[in-house]
Amino acid sequence: MCVLRPWCLEASRLRSRRQPVRPTAGTSRWFGNVTTQAYGGELGFNLQPGVRLYVEVGQVRNVATDELTTSAQTIATFLSQTQGPASFTARVPATFGVGGVQYLIATQSTKVQPYVMAGGGVAQVKKKVAFSVGGNDVTSTIQQFGVVLGTDLSGSEVKPMIDFGAGVAWSAWQRLVLDLQLRYGRIFAEDGGISVGRVGIGIGFRF
Repeated sequence: MCVLRPWCLEASRLRSRRQPVRPTAGTSRWFGNVTTQAYGGELGFNLQPGVRLYVEVGQVRNVATDELTTSAQTIATFLSQTQGPASFTARVPATFGVGGVQYLIATQSTKVQPYVMAGGGVAQVKKKVAFSVGGNDVTSTIQQFGVVLGTDLSGSEVKPMIDFGAGVAWSAWQRLVLDLQLRYGRIFAEDGGISVGRVGIGIGFRF
């Protein structure tokens, strides 16, 4: 079965242990959730009755957290105080590929199929934080203002990811399937784990 899945909700949390070299942004702690969008595609293959293998690739558009935003705001405030009006933008997309096993839950219905799933894979996280002073982008030359960006605000990494979830597939018409899912994933990023919760609906076709 092939499923195209425009996820409607993503919630992420990140605990970061590394801060910019100067100025510092305070101690590490857990911050609240971030809501964003994501999309992906999934393929499923029947392994045996009641068991299916799945492979999914997709992207979460932004897993930036309150902690990252607070760190960026601290630097923007420093620049405002020393260089004039300053601002920043922050976006942290995560591109992932995971695979695993779906266990189908037996029911009396021929149209509704609940299931649970578990798997793992890898995710690439890119930290895209930019700073402007007086309307001009100064990200690439920010060191001239006495600021060095730490790993919590710059760079990219590819790290392992685990994936768990549950869902219900409904046979809407012939080979057409509507698939509602609740998923939880965790990316083992260098500066701390990123937890991503997803709720979405997909449109699938049975082969």
